[in-house]
Amino acid sequence: MKNTTGFNRQITQRWRPATQAVRAGTWRSDFGETSEAIFMTSGFAYDSAEEVAGRFEGVRPGFTYTRQGNPTVAMFEERMAILEGADIARATATGMAAMTAALLCALKAGDHVVASRALFGSCRWLMDTLLPRYGIATTTVDGRDLDAWRAAIRPETRMCFLETPANPTLDVVDIAGVSALAKAAGAFVVVDNVFATPLLQRPLELGADIVAYSATKHIDGQGRAMGGVICCSQQFHDEHLFPFLRHTGGALSPFNAWVLLKGLETLELRLHRMCDNADAVVAALAGRAPGLRFPGLPDFPQYALAKAQMARGGTIFCFDLGSRDRAFAFLNALELVDISNNIGDSRSLATHPETTTHKAVPPELRAGLGITPGLIRVSIGLEDPQDLTEDLDRALRAAGA
Repeated sequence: MKNTTGFNRQITQRWRPATQAVRAGTWRSDFGETSEAIFMTSGFAYDSAEEVAGRFEGVRPGFTYTRQGNPTVAMFEERMAILEGADIARATATGMAAMTAALLCALKAGDHVVASRALFGSCRWLMDTLLPRYGIATTTVDGRDLDAWRAAIRPETRMCFLETPANPTLDVVDIAGVSALAKAAGAFVVVDNVFATPLLQRPLELGADIVAYSATKHIDGQGRAMGGVICCSQQFHDEHLFPFLRHTGGALSPFNAWVLLKGLETLELRLHRMCDNADAVVAALAGRAPGLRFPGLPDFPQYALAKAQMARGGTIFCFDLGSRDRAFAFLNALELVDISNNIGDSRSLATHPETTTHKAVPPELRAGLGITPGLIRVSIGLEDPQDLTEDLDRALRAAGA
């Protein structure tokens, strides 16, 4: 396996994101294939005992075991690193494997983590349940309040973890502001950038240290494959991330890596069309959907911050119908939009966070986060925006809105 494309990092870093998402990190074998090859192998053979010893010592290039590295997975990782503007990226089996590894790889008993309170349900479980089990203290704060971050950071704070825009309420966190506070305290900043993708938001450029994704969402974009990815500096990778992943084994399947590579090829086209659709649907539903929240709306409480750190408002919005019965009536009246807990799909999806993505979050915490019985989250896809608007409007009428 060798790079016969003639593209190195100096060349690919000059390309624009749409080109990077199609071409960056591509390797070709001696067969000269145009589409990336799928190397469905667990292990690798060596020409000599000296060769294998050199690879395991890290003094000779090449792969040793797919749990630690694989050509197809490496192409996906390289493409993501270049697209994100990171030194390096490492892929994982799922998005939650990425979030967990990004945190645990650099933490130990006695450390402290500050996190925004508005997180995906499983990420809240990491903060509230898993990390404390290992002697790692956690403090959750209103991520919108920089003073709250400042007050929560203490000498043993090792990491700050945030999701922006947050799932499902779309709270926006000032990445640059939190990063400045963390840097002064010697802490790493980890950003879950799933809702924005690397095309709409660049956390590393705003001061973050690590960016993590569920590649299952917009990166695949068609509801096919699970995957995650962590983008970071070479130093963080070498000192913390690679040893953790090497020994804990949350590796991405080569086949799924290939699917995600194919997803990246159309990410720019899909994402901006989905954003266009979301803009159109939100504009049509403004005044119709109660409590409508969307970062691209001028009346969004954090519109100025969202506009400053995001290229567009994104593909996801939420609203509150006031009760679970009305929320369920809305979902059950949908004819085009699917009921599903996923996001970032080419198909538009709607979900009830209280009973799905945040079901494991205690009721009192859900209430504090604004995840009410009537809350609906909508992820807009690639359908005709007029058809989507008509379907959502019909469902709103059925729910009595």
